[in-house]
Amino acid sequence: MSDQQVDQGKRTWLIATSCAGAGVGVATAVPFVSTFAPSERAKAAGAAVEVDISSLKPGEKLTVEWRGKPVWIVRRTPEQLEALKKNDPQLADPDSKRTAYPTPDYAKNGYRSIKPEYFVGVGICSHLGCSPSDKFQAGPQPSLPDDWNGGFLCPCHGSTFDLAGRVFKNKPAPDNLEVPPHMYLSDTKLLIGEDKAA
Repeated sequence: MSDQQVDQGKRTWLIATSCAGAGVGVATAVPFVSTFAPSERAKAAGAAVEVDISSLKPGEKLTVEWRGKPVWIVRRTPEQLEALKKNDPQLADPDSKRTAYPTPDYAKNGYRSIKPEYFVGVGICSHLGCSPSDKFQAGPQPSLPDDWNGGFLCPCHGSTFDLAGRVFKNKPAPDNLEVPPHMYLSDTKLLIGEDKAA
C-alpha cells in the first residue's frame, strides 16, 4: 500500500512539472514564432496603397507613403496642363526614354500619366535622393527661370522638374522623377504599387 502512495506522489509531481514546463514552453514559443510574421509597418512598406482622391482640388497635391517613399498625386489645372507643352525644348528627357527609372508604358506621354489631370510620381530627386519642393506658381521666382511654368525645385542642388516630373536640361538630376506602378480602381480611388500589367 505504501508503494502505491509513492507512485501516486511521483505521478502527481510528474504531471505538475510537465504542465508547468509545457506552459513555459508555449509562453516562450509564441513571441518567438510571432517574430517571423511581418509587422504592420513592414506589410505597409511593400504593399499596394489605396488612395481616395475625391477631395483633391485642381492645383493641389496629396502625399502618401509607399515602400517608404513619398508618392505625390498632383491634380493639375487646365492651365498647368497647357503649360507642360511649352517645356519640351528645355527638358533633358521629354519623352521619358531613359531607363534608370523605367516609366510604365501608360505614362509614356507628355503628361506622364494615365489621366492627364493627375500626375503620380515618387517625390525623390534622381540626383541624391532629396525631396523637391512645390513651385506650382508660374513666373519668375528666386532660384527659378523667368519663364517658369510651375513644377518642383530640389533645394539641395537646384534641379528643377516640371509638373509631369520631367527634369530640365543641365541640372544635377540625371533623370525624370519615377512614376510608380499605379491604376485607377474608380474615378476617385487610386491604387499605388500595382497596375494591370503587374
